Amino acid sequence: MLDFVELLRFSAPVGLAAAGEAVGQRAGVLNIGLEGVMLGAAFASVITAQHFGPWAGLAVGIAIGLGAALLQALFVLTLAADQVVVGTAVNLLALGLTNTLFQRTFGATGALISVEKLPQFGPGLDAGILLLLASVGGLGWLVFRSKWGLAVRAAGEEPKAAAAAGWSVLRLRLQAMLIAGGLAGAAGAYLGVGIAGSFSQNMTAGRGFVAIAMVTFGRWKPAWAVGASLLVGLAELFQFRLQAMSSGLPPQLFTALPYAFALAVLVLVGRSSQAPAALALPYRRPR
Repeated sequence: MLDFVELLRFSAPVGLAAAGEAVGQRAGVLNIGLEGVMLGAAFASVITAQHFGPWAGLAVGIAIGLGAALLQALFVLTLAADQVVVGTAVNLLALGLTNTLFQRTFGATGALISVEKLPQFGPGLDAGILLLLASVGGLGWLVFRSKWGLAVRAAGEEPKAAAAAGWSVLRLRLQAMLIAGGLAGAAGAYLGVGIAGSFSQNMTAGRGFVAIAMVTFGRWKPAWAVGASLLVGLAELFQFRLQAMSSGLPPQLFTALPYAFALAVLVLVGRSSQAPAALALPYRRPR
């Protein structure tokens, strides 16, 4: 029998990152560095939770996401650098930095790290699941029902029109990047202190890239992106149950299920998707 709360728990890391990335891409910013942000936040949250508890770990993870967004904004918005190149650099930096710090702190082979997980409220709910549920309605209203959301969508479709209406395109994009970065940080932190209660090298294992695929599948709508992430969570939950059944098949086959689904999404849905017209295109303020 499928436990819906357990499904939400497995879906939350990808869902949170996808919901925030949907807002960022609506503003015209593509964050390929989502994977690196999540990985860095996961590491920082677990290290912090060892000394100050899981709530502090979650807060630090969100702070890492916000800091990464500000750093990327410096290059993407101020210097108008290529967004794909900047995101790739963030991924490489996070992978190298977390691996180095992990080995220096816990040894070359690593040590078993165990931290207290986030407390649960009611029927298995915790802060990560509640944040995921809040993002479905909250971000949907913000993007499609508020004046700010209309301006953000204009910044991603026709930046000159948004500027002509009196909005600062760079400010709108920065605000959207901060939302995306904060939720990516929360996603990584939840993976560390909400699900695993530990950290291992490259523990995000491609979830950031899967989240980007879910944004495409969800037609750049935060609620739809979260809904698509439930399918990824279902595939991940399913692969754990299949492994537990000891079917005799290679475990790598089950582990690949969520990523095979994401790849299928990009192949089957990507061509028919209409991305924001100004997505990944730099904007320079008229002089």
